[in-house]
Amino acid sequence: MMAAWSGLAQILAQDPENFGIPLLAPRGGKVNLNALPGHITLEDLEPEDRPVIDPQQQMAYIPRPEIPNGEIHQKLMALGAWSFFHDAHTQKLPDPKISPAAIIVSTIQLEPFLARGNVLLKNNLEKFTKGLEHLQSLLEYQPIYLIVPDLKSDLVDQIGQAIRGRACIKAILVKYQYPLDHFAILARELNLKYDPENPVWGIRTEGVLAAETALTQGKPATTRIISLGGPAVSNPTHYEVCAGYPISQFLEGKLNCENVRLLNGGSLTGEILDEATKGIPLGYTGITVLEEPTKREMLSFTRPGADRQSYSNCFLSALRKAFPERITTSLRGEKRPCIACGYCEEICPVGIMPHLIHKLMYRDELERAEQARADRCIGCGLCSFVCPSKIDLRKEILEAQDTIQRELHSEVEEADE
Repeated sequence: MMAAWSGLAQILAQDPENFGIPLLAPRGGKVNLNALPGHITLEDLEPEDRPVIDPQQQMAYIPRPEIPNGEIHQKLMALGAWSFFHDAHTQKLPDPKISPAAIIVSTIQLEPFLARGNVLLKNNLEKFTKGLEHLQSLLEYQPIYLIVPDLKSDLVDQIGQAIRGRACIKAILVKYQYPLDHFAILARELNLKYDPENPVWGIRTEGVLAAETALTQGKPATTRIISLGGPAVSNPTHYEVCAGYPISQFLEGKLNCENVRLLNGGSLTGEILDEATKGIPLGYTGITVLEEPTKREMLSFTRPGADRQSYSNCFLSALRKAFPERITTSLRGEKRPCIACGYCEEICPVGIMPHLIHKLMYRDELERAEQARADRCIGCGLCSFVCPSKIDLRKEILEAQDTIQRELHSEVEEADE
């Protein structure tokens, strides 16, 4: 169900499976439940009442209020900011009733075509700092690990100055290389082990800003900055949008070709946007638009590939220096069986063997797939990207995780009961 508008900060719907997270209305208007099946749509919108104020000036005179610890979670939930929090190991929404062992705050986003942290921080560093102070109040002695890129830049220096003197905030420099921004990898590198009773929370730049908006200004987190990028976009840029904004209107006049594929997310892990999705969901970080070729390239596998980038060195392009290549949705040939090249194992950042898990799941050997540590997959998509047989290993392993949990562990839990 997509978001729409009825009245500022009024709850339109709730997600009972995720601790009752509310779907908030960012603007006033009339709700129509029948215009589109499965959607909440809006009519007769009220004009935006947001004042045009420079962010730095706006923050200068808004003090950080003292909020009792027990009320912070309630306010984050009621104003929609809780949807920005993650369990670092499982990527699920954390239970607000369980205190974390630590919080990882990441200012970097390395997925191609998504909004980078520096874009969000450019004019909001003071607001970000106040958001970190609010996160501190959620903890007793647990640390906040602030992830910043290991780069020389004025913004990195400003972040360091902003957190100076705050003992519980520890700045961690991370190499600017995908997927080292993933919370599960960061938790592992920080030696923060998975414990359901003492979870590790992860939150990105936009989440800290949303928490500050909710706790300092008492306003709902109904908008977010998302990217619109990809080869099929005329002018890739960033936009601040409300949840539920019509996707067709959002894309109008911004594409440079007719046949396109829309992805919710970046080009490596983005999911294909279902045609039934009419409005921008709250959880979006960006929309990637790829060109969808209408003609199939015959006998593609017989070509030596002098004009194609490849992880493999068997293409003639390996003899060339790096060169730009247009990204499309074309597989350049049909999908083929696994050839056991080992590229997926070589590129995997968590050290599993995707090709082995692929074969074990094909034979329905769930126990052995679990022993091969399918659970460690973070869904970065690198294995699918380098696979010369075009096998969607990422999708298969994520589905394997669900299958193993459902068919193996659910049976154990039922037996214990």
